[in-house]
Amino acid sequence: MAADRSTVHGSDLDIVAGNGLIHRRMFLRAGTAAAAAIASAALPNRAAADALPVEPWMKLPGSGFVGYGQPSKYEEKVARTWNTAPGTTGTGAARTPLQLLDGMITPNGVHFERSHSGIPDINPDTHRLLIHGLVKRPLVFTLESLGRYPRESRVAFLECGGNGQLLYQKEPAPVGVQAIHGLVSCAEWTGVKLSVLLQEAGVDPKAKWILAEGADAAGMSRSVSLAEAMEDALIALYQNGERVRPSNGYPMRLLLPGYEGNINVKWLRRIKVTEGPTMTKDETSKYTITLPDGKSLQFVLPQEGKSVITQPSPGLSMKEPGLYEISGLAWSGYGKITKVEVSADGGKSWANAALQPPVLSKALTRFRMPWRWNGGPAVLQSRATDETGYVQPTREKMIAARGNRTIYHANAITTWAVSDKGEVKHVYA
Repeated sequence: MAADRSTVHGSDLDIVAGNGLIHRRMFLRAGTAAAAAIASAALPNRAAADALPVEPWMKLPGSGFVGYGQPSKYEEKVARTWNTAPGTTGTGAARTPLQLLDGMITPNGVHFERSHSGIPDINPDTHRLLIHGLVKRPLVFTLESLGRYPRESRVAFLECGGNGQLLYQKEPAPVGVQAIHGLVSCAEWTGVKLSVLLQEAGVDPKAKWILAEGADAAGMSRSVSLAEAMEDALIALYQNGERVRPSNGYPMRLLLPGYEGNINVKWLRRIKVTEGPTMTKDETSKYTITLPDGKSLQFVLPQEGKSVITQPSPGLSMKEPGLYEISGLAWSGYGKITKVEVSADGGKSWANAALQPPVLSKALTRFRMPWRWNGGPAVLQSRATDETGYVQPTREKMIAARGNRTIYHANAITTWAVSDKGEVKHVYA
């Protein structure tokens, strides 16, 4: 469609796609008059500075220090939701409130969690990591001995292989971002490269795979190719600067950036070097993709390119017509996100969103799009492209390729419908 222009507070706004999407330069050129106009127009009431009242908390001293800081009591809604299997206390998943966060890093307290038999209470002083199998020298590491090795940090997303599985349902689930996409988070992980430990053990030339096993009651274990393990796998000891949280693998976990979450084995206790995949219960009965013809795909490990609009989204209603920001997250297990397109008319027209730096490989990327909502119905979508050229598919294409007999690797475009009352709901385009 041809772009048109409108004026807000004397600033020209380029309309670049249907239903009011504005050129991303509003965010790329910080400090311009047009960007300021968007910010000021979003304020419902602009009172004079001298009218500010003296609030009660300005009259008395505040609270004292604590050993470990907590969020404000006014942010109590920024919390995970979870479900557990019947008859259990810790088998299930807790979901990140993506719609209530900003930036790219997930706070440790709301990082998503998936457990198969609860969170083990591991004593770090007695926990050990064994490396054995097709190696010259089997090695055993304590947490203290691992701390003597050089460490590296990586910002990487983790995503459950079943994240987004509701998109396989015949009818759109009447839920929002957290319920559909809340099994993905992003953190800075710090630890020791697995390749360093494997090289010290001396890998047999016949070895092509490794088996990683956790210390939870489920004995969760997965196979991964040795080539991937030698490339960028990390024995993660720290999460956003502090020791890895118990729900995320304390005292150590395997980190394989870009690979489905289940293979990033938590509470890591053993790595066995092997000739081929071990075919454990967690990679045969589960975490395989059953195709329409009844065949199953195994070891489909990278999480394909994906995005979702987090604001506005179900539960976050639009209040009145005006200028808004459409914001969301994009990620790919193949590498960096290079482009995110946004549509406000159900995919009839698209415009490029601004990608908020830093844009890192295999990490969540925040995208932003200025939008003038006219108060009428709108259908919001986002579509990600990564550095390999992979483009996020429509739901129709995803179902055509995989059918609906699986729950894994759902990465289709997610659609939100905005009503003329400003209410947002999940729909299929």
